[in-house]
Amino acid sequence: MMMQFNPMFKRKEKIMSKLLFLSTMMLGLSSTTAFADGHAQDYTESGYFIFNTLLFLIGGFLVMWMAAGFAMLETGLVRSKNASTQLIKNVALFSLASIAYFIVGFNLMYPGDRWIIDGWMGGFSLTGLEPAGVGADGVDLTYASVGSDFFFQLMFCAATASIVSGTVAERVKLWPFLIFTVVLTGIFYPISASWQWGEGWLYKAGFSDFAGSTVVHATGAAAALAGALVIGARHGRYKNDGSVIPMPGSNLPLATLGMFILWLGWFGFNGGSQLAMGTIGDVADVSRIFANTNTAAAGGAVAALILTQIMYGKADLTMVLNGALAGLVSITAEPLMPSLGLATIIGAIGGIVIVFSVPLLDKLKIDDVVGAISVHGIAGIWGTLAVVLSNSGASFATQLLGTVSICLFTFVVSYIAWLILDSLMGARVSEESEIDGLDKTELGIEAYPDFSK
Repeated sequence: MMMQFNPMFKRKEKIMSKLLFLSTMMLGLSSTTAFADGHAQDYTESGYFIFNTLLFLIGGFLVMWMAAGFAMLETGLVRSKNASTQLIKNVALFSLASIAYFIVGFNLMYPGDRWIIDGWMGGFSLTGLEPAGVGADGVDLTYASVGSDFFFQLMFCAATASIVSGTVAERVKLWPFLIFTVVLTGIFYPISASWQWGEGWLYKAGFSDFAGSTVVHATGAAAALAGALVIGARHGRYKNDGSVIPMPGSNLPLATLGMFILWLGWFGFNGGSQLAMGTIGDVADVSRIFANTNTAAAGGAVAALILTQIMYGKADLTMVLNGALAGLVSITAEPLMPSLGLATIIGAIGGIVIVFSVPLLDKLKIDDVVGAISVHGIAGIWGTLAVVLSNSGASFATQLLGTVSICLFTFVVSYIAWLILDSLMGARVSEESEIDGLDKTELGIEAYPDFSK
């Protein structure tokens, strides 16, 4: 028997549904009002702290992922006989940087009122965190947790050492490199970074470097240059007449993957450097930084693509990879203020610069396996000087002063450190070891055992 449809019943059902919905909304509204009356002040005091801490944590693990990017990029650009060595260097340097920065680096970089030499040299002490289960009365509600701040800043410190790793690849001994990493991440980098981010003398002078085109990238490049000069070029890299013998990387797909991982991690690098996510303005600025960071990388890649096609008649993949990275480095000093168009131009100029810089270093017989000195150093300097294009409060003279000061300091102390290591331990492997490959001679394990070279 078929039941007949009752329209009256349907109308009653609709009315009851609406009444139920309205009742639920009223109940929710009254609950929200009661919550607001009782807890609005608590949220106002803690919300800023919570969201800032969240930004640091998210940005931190994105930048940590850049360690994988450096490892993949460098391993792909070295010859197969040195792949395992490059991988262990990247794992070890990140681990050692984490410990060195905890023991001395963090407080040396952010001394507060504990300067040994005001504005120039911070204090030496272990990093301490808030106690477990700390309440609102035990933290600085205007900033973020110490743990998140330490974690975020550590990632920048480790990235500095990764830059050095690629430059001196294929001929540096493992343990001298790792010792240098400890000194760089525990002392050298924190000192120069404190001049700006620790509110030292450069900060007071008006120097501007938002996320570290010079503070991080050019610093790493200066340390890498010092290492390359002390250790020398790879065996057989340059002929007597100065011509360059190509030594292509073993795995360009892996190198490309590494570049994209770095590109992704850079959103944490630059976006997290906003250092605040507790207001609408802060969140909008983070999104602006993301957009500018991305378009600068794109500008660098496209510029390198077009320029290598014009200069060599063929596009060069390694130059395009480094062009994208150069665009990212270039925008890092000021990713917030430029328009999308200007950010693209800044990145594109970075990509153009490295196309000329990489072969220039080869002419000078400075052997940089992955092009890190050009990408992080030359593009980093350009990006720091380019801050004046969008930041009206920045001075070209002050930007130049900050760049020269940080790069010169890092180069000098790094050069001395490399000389000491070379005299005590020998920083470079033997010619025989270099020919056989560091995987066999330094580690005894090959990344590609099925291949002969």
